[in-house]
Amino acid sequence: MTKAELVAAMADKAGLTKVQAKDALDAFLDSVTESLKKGEDVRLVGFGSFLPVDRAAGTARNPRTGETVARAAAKTARFKVGEGLKSALN
Repeated sequence: MTKAELVAAMADKAGLTKVQAKDALDAFLDSVTESLKKGEDVRLVGFGSFLPVDRAAGTARNPRTGETVARAAAKTARFKVGEGLKSALN
């Protein structure tokens, strides 16, 4: 599902215009991003949690050339699936 398809689905299910749904989705994404930047978890009960993670520096391998390169330390995010979503998928 693309962002445009998600916006259309949100608009249809919530009875919003596509512009309102896009604004709501953008506000959600901005809020999650800001919280993760601050190092805070974002927990959506029944859906899952977005967790900020510090990735240590290390080495990586270019799969095309086989060359080993240094990988800098970085911040990233992980998503942990909640029980409600897990049971809905199974």
